[in-house]
Amino acid sequence: MNPTRNDLSKPVRKKIVALLNARLADAIDLTYQVKQAHWNVKGPNFIGLHKLFDEIHGEVEAVIDDIAERAVQLGGTALGTVRIAAKASSLKEYPHDISDGSAHVAAVSDALAKFGKAVRAAIEESDKIGDKDAADLFTGISRTVDKYLWFVESHEISKS
Repeated sequence: MNPTRNDLSKPVRKKIVALLNARLADAIDLTYQVKQAHWNVKGPNFIGLHKLFDEIHGEVEAVIDDIAERAVQLGGTALGTVRIAAKASSLKEYPHDISDGSAHVAAVSDALAKFGKAVRAAIEESDKIGDKDAADLFTGISRTVDKYLWFVESHEISKS
């Protein structure tokens, strides 16, 4: 840990930095999964999905920066290379053999839902560890992820 005048104890900061880095890996993976969908989507809803996936990519990039900067603010090191993220991400691999818009909608929805669940768990864990600021950061991320999950799922054909 790097020295800081932050008044959170070193043990608290270490635990939070580890949690932040875990979600950072997921967020980096998510941003490139969404970009994969953006590049490869085809079908009658191409332009709408292409633009939506690009918008989500931009939002997740902002999330990445917020998570990484919080880790560094606490005296930690943001572990944000693509290779580190690939090894550490809890998200499942994005399918490489799809192009249809509905298949990308399902895959992106799955990734957003998994990330959202991990972020909600991080809210609780941050609060339990004793960093309300990290809990607040994760709460904002959770709202953003839920919004984009709603946007993407709205492209699914109703199964009722």
